[in-house]
Amino acid sequence: MAKRSGRFHWARKGAVAAILFLGTAALAFQGEGRPVDDARLRAVDRGSGEWLVPAAGYSEQRFSPHAQINVDTVKRLGLAWYADLGTDRGVEATPIVVDRILYNITPWNVTTAYDAVTGRELWRYDPLVPRRFGGFACCDIVSRGVAAWKGKIFIATLDGRLIALDARTGKPMWSQQTLDPGWAYTITGAPRVYDGKVIIGNAGAEAAAPGYVSAYDAETGRKLWRFNIVPGDPAKGYKSKAEARAAKTWKGEWWKQGGGGTAWDSFAYDPEARLVYIGTGNGGPWAQAVRSPGGGDNLFLSSIVAVNVDTGAYVWHYQETPGDEWDYTATQSIILADMKFGGRNRKVLLHAPKNGFFYVLDRRTGKLLSAEPYVPGITWAKGIDRKTGRPIVNPEARYGETPVLVSPSAGGGHNWNPMAYSPKTGLAYFPVLQSAMTYAFDPKFKVQPGEMHQLGITSTGHEELRKRHAAEIAAMTKVWLTAWDPVKQKEVWRVPYTRRGSGGALVTGGNLVFQGTIDTHFAAYRADTGAKLWEMPVRQVPIAGAMSYVIDDVQYVAVNAGWGGGLAHGPNSNDSGMRLSTARLLVFRLDGKATLPPLPAATAAAVAPPPPDSAPAAQVDRGRGLYATNCSGCHGDEARGGIKDLRKLTPETRAQFYDIVLGGIRADNGMVSFADKLSRPDAEAIHAYLVHRANQDWDGHEVK
Repeated sequence: MAKRSGRFHWARKGAVAAILFLGTAALAFQGEGRPVDDARLRAVDRGSGEWLVPAAGYSEQRFSPHAQINVDTVKRLGLAWYADLGTDRGVEATPIVVDRILYNITPWNVTTAYDAVTGRELWRYDPLVPRRFGGFACCDIVSRGVAAWKGKIFIATLDGRLIALDARTGKPMWSQQTLDPGWAYTITGAPRVYDGKVIIGNAGAEAAAPGYVSAYDAETGRKLWRFNIVPGDPAKGYKSKAEARAAKTWKGEWWKQGGGGTAWDSFAYDPEARLVYIGTGNGGPWAQAVRSPGGGDNLFLSSIVAVNVDTGAYVWHYQETPGDEWDYTATQSIILADMKFGGRNRKVLLHAPKNGFFYVLDRRTGKLLSAEPYVPGITWAKGIDRKTGRPIVNPEARYGETPVLVSPSAGGGHNWNPMAYSPKTGLAYFPVLQSAMTYAFDPKFKVQPGEMHQLGITSTGHEELRKRHAAEIAAMTKVWLTAWDPVKQKEVWRVPYTRRGSGGALVTGGNLVFQGTIDTHFAAYRADTGAKLWEMPVRQVPIAGAMSYVIDDVQYVAVNAGWGGGLAHGPNSNDSGMRLSTARLLVFRLDGKATLPPLPAATAAAVAPPPPDSAPAAQVDRGRGLYATNCSGCHGDEARGGIKDLRKLTPETRAQFYDIVLGGIRADNGMVSFADKLSRPDAEAIHAYLVHRANQDWDGHEVK
């Protein structure tokens, strides 16, 4: 059993002291109450009101039945306590609460236990993730949560370890490496525990890594089963009929090209049927001409796959985007619900993936019950054929070397930001993005296993066409929070926002929907009408989904507020003028009196013009290609926007450019060294390209 040392701490009077063991005197810990087991997790879906997994319970509804905070009392909501998280990167986790303890996880998988009433830190564990793995993370060094089972807290680290921690002390109990060598995998999703089995997927489809899901014994860490999303080399044979069947939907030597399909976020579980539902990822490389020349559905990409919890055996699948080549993942929130559909009581699965259609499936059989667009302007498909369940794909969306504009964009109509469902209103709540993206095949592309950005597309060439596309995208882009009726397949209400970036949803028995907003507020809306009833400026963007819990008859609402992740990768995201605090965990209650510290005084420093655009054209062109391959995933196509807009580097940052890119001096913040991929002349070419782009967009006062 592979083990790796880490750090765990206990905070006392504001100082952090490293210790090896924390006694039980701190508070009533998990072992002093009923253990988190299958019965307790099933009870959540029957309305117990506990919040034991990031999405509350097995059904992943993100619904809290508590109603002390409601449409009449929410105006009294105030901050109960907060905790600085010590990061300026994206914080996507939803905390859990077990027996008065709130467990949270932040970038680099630093895990912390707090007294859920007072906010006192009880312990902290740092798994010491090697910083080089930040270079493999498609969309920031994030984690989306932890899991609990019988006195243990489970975390999955960016570098692929599944670690069981003692819930009382934070001390590691066992650790297993879950990732295959040879591909640029990471883990950003939360583990789940289903009847004593810890389920974990992985990320890496942007590196073409072939996806799979594994299950481990919660007590010992022993691997129990594995389900391969992409079939392997046929010469080695297949262990299941499902994998052999999937192989028939691929062409060429796909196993050498990777395949993608990584299950990087959403799962759900039906304990009666003993089915685990897996949301699978996009094709890798994106361009199907590379990974599967000649086409094919490429199972099990962009699908919902149901497997047996005890064995991992395939039961059924529904593929939402056959032959995906637009990054249309099916990894978005999977929600299980019981509802009357078509005049019958049905056990259904609800899904609003990137591709723009809202799906309702029979969760026992995988049969499609309904699918309609939840976002207008879809161009990749004309609709869903109800007889076959297949999309009616627009042939013009299958791109070649000439760029084509396709909607939704790779950011999706709905991305990872959690969807919530209320059994009281019968509505689903989630953020929507209406946008598009330019796609073009790169005929010179060759897969390089172990490297990032193995997409098979290019963001350069046909510049005039790309400029027209950019104008069309800017004109059509809209964002909003929607309330969607899954039975009638129509929008009931929406709350529009000025730009993308608002967070996931929580819905409660108090007829409230909570969401963090891009304008640095945390807000509450009526769940039935969408009327805004309350908001509070929080000096950050709560992009994660919120949660709610009750202790001593007091209801709390908690949310992580930390801007970053995939939301920060969009064009011009840094042009918003947002002034942000450090990332924080925020916990609210009625009549809460805590206050946040003010933001530092704004400085009115003059915007420095870019250096002269004097590099040779050949060096700039070389830098353009290197930037597209190595930098655009985080910093935006053509250096527009991203986590940091590289057209707007300060003179101080320009002076440190090579120490940052090659020396890794900002690795702790996620900007790892690229010295293993780029030479000094490579970095100089990229810098020349960035100077060129800054001059192109300089209007005499600032970069536009």
